[in-house]
Amino acid sequence: MYSRARSNTAPPTSSVRPRARLRSCSSSAASASARIGSRFPFMAGRGDKKPASRKGGSPHGSVYGSSSAPRKQGACTFSPSVSSKDSSLQKLVTPVQPQKPVDSRSSQSSTGSDSGAAPLDICMSASTCAVKLKPSILETNREKRRDRECSKDVAPLQLRPGMVLLKRFIKPNDQVKIVKLCRQLGVGPGGFYRPGYRNGAMLRLWMMCLGKNWDPNSYSYGDRRPFDGAQPPTIPEEFKKFVQDVIQASNEFLKQQKGAANAVQEIPAMSPDICLVNFYNSSGRLGLHQDKDESKSSLDKGLPVVSFSIGETAEFLYGDVRDQEKLSKVDLESGDVLIFGGQSRLIFHGVSTTKPKTAPKWLMDETNLRPGRLNLTFRQY
Repeated sequence: MYSRARSNTAPPTSSVRPRARLRSCSSSAASASARIGSRFPFMAGRGDKKPASRKGGSPHGSVYGSSSAPRKQGACTFSPSVSSKDSSLQKLVTPVQPQKPVDSRSSQSSTGSDSGAAPLDICMSASTCAVKLKPSILETNREKRRDRECSKDVAPLQLRPGMVLLKRFIKPNDQVKIVKLCRQLGVGPGGFYRPGYRNGAMLRLWMMCLGKNWDPNSYSYGDRRPFDGAQPPTIPEEFKKFVQDVIQASNEFLKQQKGAANAVQEIPAMSPDICLVNFYNSSGRLGLHQDKDESKSSLDKGLPVVSFSIGETAEFLYGDVRDQEKLSKVDLESGDVLIFGGQSRLIFHGVSTTKPKTAPKWLMDETNLRPGRLNLTFRQY
């Protein structure tokens, strides 16, 4: 009896309540859509849109699917086009502006130099340095042998009258100082830039002038760079002291070879007021040329050019004519100093190759110098 009475009082199954509930949910969704539309106009009415058919294109519209509007080519390989109907969404999309690379030619001046680029930092920051793997035993032993060889004193060489090579003359600590000082000057006003010519050709090096500016287009010196008006930094006193030590050492060497009088005639004394600082990357080179843009008095006296080499080894060509088959060559390693004056003052010379991975490991570790060669040439105007 009790169970039968309980079953008789059970509510009947009816479809009325689910319909009422469905109508309630529909009205709630409609009111929610109205509230969203009032706060975010660009989303109003989206729930009422029918999905696009496959024949009409992608259901997501022209942002992801095909569009009849042409795609713009910019810094990105694909720049999505936005339908003009969604004007609010169009305001949210900001086109990416292309960034100018370090050697961009987009803003060359009349001189052809890359005046629009930022000065080159010849030393890599710690954040941009590649992750260094632990060297193998073979590489470690090779570096040790190379360091031992570099620590040995090598006798100077007279390559020709008025031309002397002082092997490993610049000590390791001084090489580090020179790199750091050139880096400090190079990132400031009048620092490293990529020189070029009016026809658009660019030299395969970066240059910074100290004391006076040298213009590769007019082959002349001036007080300011033509393309940006920057004044060259002054030559540091430490550099001038190095030059005097070099001339003294070369004269002492020549005295032992030929006597005092001949030594002074071959390499006269000079006080540098110009320094061209060039940085070659591992593929950099310099064509054959003569250093003949100094004053007539300086050239007539045969005042020498003093060249410092730091970093990777360079194959240096030199001779009396511009014929490569008749030229001599010598390797300039890190720490070498080359002097040519007197009879050799106007020789043709250039850099045919820069040999990768030949810079001393201790130099790279101490300075984070970029792979390449730093070259400083001093002369008196």
